[in-house]
Amino acid sequence: MSTDILSCIVEQARTGPDLPAVKDLDRALSYHQLVDEVAQMAAALEALGVGEGERVALHLPNSVDFVVAALASLWLGALFVPLAMTDPDARVDAIVADCSPVIVVVGDQEESGRRASSSGGPQRVRYADLRASSSASPAPCAVASDTVAYAIYTSGTTGSPKGVLISHGAFFAAVRSTAGALGLGRLTRTLCVSPFHFDGSFGTLFPTLFAGGAVVIRPREALLFPRTFFKAVKSEGITYTGFSPTYLKLLLATPQIGELNSGTLEIIALGGEACVLADLKALWEAVPQVRVFNRYGPTETTIAVTHVELTADLVADGTVPIGQPHPGVTFHIADDRGVLLEAVGQVGELYIGGSQLMTGYWGAPDLTEEVMRSDVVPNETVYRSGDLVFRNRRGDYVYVDRADRVIKRFGVRISLLELADAMRSLPGVSDAACVVFDNDGEVGIAAFVMTDGSVSTLELRRGAREQLPDTMLPDRFELVTELPLTASSKLDERRLLMDVGLHGAGEEALQGAATPG
Repeated sequence: MSTDILSCIVEQARTGPDLPAVKDLDRALSYHQLVDEVAQMAAALEALGVGEGERVALHLPNSVDFVVAALASLWLGALFVPLAMTDPDARVDAIVADCSPVIVVVGDQEESGRRASSSGGPQRVRYADLRASSSASPAPCAVASDTVAYAIYTSGTTGSPKGVLISHGAFFAAVRSTAGALGLGRLTRTLCVSPFHFDGSFGTLFPTLFAGGAVVIRPREALLFPRTFFKAVKSEGITYTGFSPTYLKLLLATPQIGELNSGTLEIIALGGEACVLADLKALWEAVPQVRVFNRYGPTETTIAVTHVELTADLVADGTVPIGQPHPGVTFHIADDRGVLLEAVGQVGELYIGGSQLMTGYWGAPDLTEEVMRSDVVPNETVYRSGDLVFRNRRGDYVYVDRADRVIKRFGVRISLLELADAMRSLPGVSDAACVVFDNDGEVGIAAFVMTDGSVSTLELRRGAREQLPDTMLPDRFELVTELPLTASSKLDERRLLMDVGLHGAGEEALQGAATPG
């Protein structure tokens, strides 16, 4: 039996070659055609020096091209590194410089051969030029389960993006568990909504291909308009899709949500943020026949480590559970001293062990050691998630809040330290701090900035937009003459907020927007 994702897809091509595999607005590939193009792309990448253990950066939109390029990297035993299309060039260049890929594969709109930055770097080659290669295709590389399959860059407590390394074994375990939990198969037709640089998207893309179903891709920008989503579900006969609770809010705000009653959609999987109970009830009222699953999983534990079907009975106590861990995954709750908690209802930090753990952070062994702990659970290495949870009487786990200062908005994990570092890098800025506040029930971010008097808040916003994606931009920019400290020499966030008439984000607001994964 195959134990890596590529081999499973190759097997699907052998047993169902003419079944639809993946399509976007430009083209559609059967499983046989998909594997043929992956092999061809692998030959082109190999000719440019890509081999086992090398990195291939993918600066591609949601598309068939992305799927082929990612699988071609795996074909060679290399690892793929998705880059966000919406990130500023400075952030993309920083990630490319950090992971040192052999090549950056770009969309056809970019100039072939352009360098990643003015100071040099890996060659950027258009997908179309690679596809035109006539090199002989190599045989797929046999990979060990601990070989790294991909790297996802995410913000963290260090204040800069870090590459999370995921092995083939962890990747396979997560995909197989997801396909099994959702009951995916060859009749599944999946609509991909989340951007492919976000590993949450892998929970729709790869489990579908693993199960022999069909993947439908639409431009991410177009899907921000709900009518595009509803049109695709109807015209493509979509049976499964997944996205964040924030996107669900967008769909619920339109009268078209009722159209799902007369369509083929069977399953919606939510993840990346805490599910808001009121939105779940609104969805059930509007589309009662659709099954809704909640999934949870930090990037460091590979896509998702839980799936639970939500029902009215399951949320009757007013909480939305994240379920129980996948087969091969272990959950442990500990207090702030690292003492394990066993009693039902006790809140503590979640430590995750088992088959889906990351290999580590790229080039950061010290940081890896901080979160991959062997001193909490006897005879087991576990990941310190930074998430506060408790176990209810059913045995399901319930997410409470973040234990650290990493928050989540719009499905994107945000480090306040990274935001502050970005502010400090702007011309005229001497120091900065970023603090969360209650923004009409949602979590807002206020940037308090000390300057030399030469820049305005408008200029700060412009500068920040050049450094950060829109989803990470602070909501407020405030000029201050000092960053006050408490008696214990910590930043006095309360005073900063009070001085400008803002209030801290309460627990209810945080649960709606700041979540794990």
